[in-house]
Amino acid sequence: MSNNPKKKLLSNDIIQKYLSEDYTLPFDKNGKFIEIASSLAYYLKSFSNIKRFLDYISLILKHTFNQQLSLIIPLNEKGEIWKENINFSGETNNLKMDCEIKSYLKNFDFSKNLKLKEINSFEKVLNNKFKEYVIKSYKIVSRGKCRGFVYTFNHEILYESLINERNLNFIISCLAVGLENYSLIKTKKKHENVDREISIGAEIQSQLLPDYCPVIFGVDLAAHCRPALQLGGDYYDFMSLKTNISEKRREKGRWALVIGDVMGKGIPAGLLMTMLRGMLRAEVLTGLPPDRILHDLNQLAIYDLDQSHRFVTLFYSDYDPRTKKLRYANAAHNPPLLWKSSDQKIVKLDSEGFVLGLQNDAEYQCGQIQLHKNDAILYYTDGVTDTSNALGERFDEERLIQSFSKLCKQSLKSKDILNKIFKILDEFSGKNRELEDDASIVVFQLN
Repeated sequence: MSNNPKKKLLSNDIIQKYLSEDYTLPFDKNGKFIEIASSLAYYLKSFSNIKRFLDYISLILKHTFNQQLSLIIPLNEKGEIWKENINFSGETNNLKMDCEIKSYLKNFDFSKNLKLKEINSFEKVLNNKFKEYVIKSYKIVSRGKCRGFVYTFNHEILYESLINERNLNFIISCLAVGLENYSLIKTKKKHENVDREISIGAEIQSQLLPDYCPVIFGVDLAAHCRPALQLGGDYYDFMSLKTNISEKRREKGRWALVIGDVMGKGIPAGLLMTMLRGMLRAEVLTGLPPDRILHDLNQLAIYDLDQSHRFVTLFYSDYDPRTKKLRYANAAHNPPLLWKSSDQKIVKLDSEGFVLGLQNDAEYQCGQIQLHKNDAILYYTDGVTDTSNALGERFDEERLIQSFSKLCKQSLKSKDILNKIFKILDEFSGKNRELEDDASIVVFQLN
């Protein structure tokens, strides 16, 4: 026989000895326990009312194990004493004692955060106050985490057989699993509610981004955003500077083209992006030059951005189809890449300017460029150049310039250039690799 005490206790010889003794459970009672265990296992799969479940466990303790009184103190998912679900099962032949214990439990000052010292103090007071009972305590443990405590009250010490003790431990283990499952169900429902709200937020945000590119005279446009999470901090937009004119006249009127990026991603970035969009759209209608637009936008947004401890990079430009002139100002965003068809080369569109939301007196400069037939501009966010592969290498600006230049030489449409750049990104990062940041691209091309 092994020297291990556990193996000794569970060896066939020891178990056979207990089975042959008078104090083992009779076959009919053991059969009844097996029936109760089966029903409990079924109950664990489907219960939704924690109070009924605890009542059921109390009934099993009382009628199967002859515990005269039982007390279950469960802990909630935060590890706090779940005061409203403390379960006490009394005895009908001693209502006075029953009432005393209930009153004691009701008035005992359980603090919100459980401390082991508090439980020890509670048990000490319990034993001193109800000396006529032999009180035994059991810890409810599941996955190494304490889920609560069980106390049994009896007038005399009951001699527990090995089978009876194991059956009692089985019931307490089922109780632990039940408490854990109920906690997981509650947590899952909370997550489902949050996911539902995020999905609604993502749907609303996707509707705020243009779902199609406007018709601008002599221009071929394409745009797409890939958020890293459901909600993203990238922003691009196309806005007519004249809203109260016919659609035909609007095509030949001045248009604002903007791309921006809120620091970070997810819900906070998405909310700030939405706020910024509303402010910018109001500013655009003033018809001011790009540097003034960014200056005023910074003044409007700085308080909200300062409170959120975030900032925004933004490139703002306006285009006049009649003169083919593009004016622009940059709030520290990635400079768009201009493909000059006549020179067959790429130049960066950049001007001095500070990020939005960090400096109250930030100033911005206005740049201007004359565009010609077949010129193309690539607006993008840093999620494109920051895309990495399995080796940790960044796609970087140089690769983007080379890719854009190569595609422009093929005389492709804006939509084709956009799709091929995203395809190149996918090939670089690797199949099914998740984005680390939101990635947005706008391709602006003159016919």
